[in-house]
Amino acid sequence: MEQKEVKKIAYLLPNMFTALNLGCGFFSIITVQQGLFFEACVLLIIGSLFDSVDGRVARLTGTNSSFGEQFDSISDVVSFGMAPAFLIYHRFLFAHGRLGVVICFIFCLCGSLRLARFNANINEVSSDYFQGLPIPMGALALIGYTLVSLVFPLPFPNHYLTIPYVLFYSFLMISNIPFNSFKNSSFVKEHTKFLLLVIIALICLIVIYDKIAIFTLVQVYTLGSITYYLFNRGRFGNEKK
Repeated sequence: MEQKEVKKIAYLLPNMFTALNLGCGFFSIITVQQGLFFEACVLLIIGSLFDSVDGRVARLTGTNSSFGEQFDSISDVVSFGMAPAFLIYHRFLFAHGRLGVVICFIFCLCGSLRLARFNANINEVSSDYFQGLPIPMGALALIGYTLVSLVFPLPFPNHYLTIPYVLFYSFLMISNIPFNSFKNSSFVKEHTKFLLLVIIALICLIVIYDKIAIFTLVQVYTLGSITYYLFNRGRFGNEKK
């Protein structure tokens, strides 16, 4: 095989994972319309795995491109903006008419703004932290909430919990609160083997307790990051945003 053909395949590979992510979001929307909420959640979780792979594949193969970045953002709007909002609307807020539509649109809008800001500030913000909650994590917050509702009936009428929850995660995505990316963490570099075991353990927990684990992990990451920020605001205030 000629070198040019190998290069073409290398450029195609990360975009294939991005396309698979987009496909998961698209089919999730169709699945929600059929009332299959668990299956829709699974599709979005698989989409998040594809999303976590495409960028790494591009960096490993040296095929980073402006096209790939834009394609990834467009796919994320569908898979982590529209699809989770559609899921929440049909699962919890369908009976609330325009109010439900507006709440879910706010989530989709904030997720889109989060992606646009990320693309605009990609060379200005430290890679150690995300500026605001990443949209895939916001999507997983809604997915986890939906999965938990399939196991435990909510103690109050749905909208009393759902609306504040969705608005809270919408706000986090457009906030300036730093969320650790763990990309350049010295702790991660020094304890690679231990963290590998932790990751394997977490995957096992997700497989065994699929309807509870994702919700719990998202809350731990989110609330832990907010708590860390509140106790270290002086440090972050001195850093360039």
